[in-house]
Formats: sequence, C-alpha cells, structure tokens
Amino acid sequence: MRKLFKAFVRDERGVSAMEYAIMAGIVAVALTAVGTAFSSNISSLFTTMNTKVTTAASS
Repeated sequence: MRKLFKAFVRDERGVSAMEYAIMAGIVAVALTAVGTAFSSNISSLFTTMNTKVTTAASS
C-alpha cells in the first residue's frame, strides 16, 4: 500500500490539467465578484446603449 501511495504522489502526469482547472476556477470567481460589484453600472450601461440604438434605428 505504501508503494502505491508513493507512486501516486510522484506521478505528475495530471498536474498541468489540475493547474489549469484551478486557474479557471479563480478566473470564474473573479469574474463573478466583478460582475456582482458592478451589476448596477453594467445594467445602466446596457440600458443606455439599448436606448441609443433604438433611437438611432427609428430616426
């Protein structure tokens, strides 16, 4: 059992995939935090853009 555990610990084949998964998780958490912090500003921005596009299209 010890040999199996040592072999598992030394095996580095899946390390890069795990690193990418951790990085993707950190990016997802950061984007969620930014989106939550600026949700009212982002909503206001899209509302303003929609109004301007609608006004320009009807002119």
